[in-house]
Amino acid sequence: MAKGFFGARKNVWTVAKNAVDKAMGYAYEHRKLKKRAFRRLWIARINAGARVHGVSYSKLMHQLNEKGVGLNRKALADLAMNHPETFEAVVKSVQ
Repeated sequence: MAKGFFGARKNVWTVAKNAVDKAMGYAYEHRKLKKRAFRRLWIARINAGARVHGVSYSKLMHQLNEKGVGLNRKALADLAMNHPETFEAVVKSVQ
């Protein structure tokens, strides 16, 4: 598991073991943090798209929940970035 490490971290057993243990800890932690980072990114993209149509992110999400629209943040962010006309239709449908 220490393949690709530099210096003693790749071939001295105790140093490599400690380096791999630390790396696994960071990998575990960052798998959790990645989810938070993507959610923040999606919210920023949805907010930017919603502001173009004169509504804030929180009001848009509230309206979507009230109308029972089943789009998650990932899908909404993709629509806001890559398909603005479809995102506009979603915003108009809930207002």
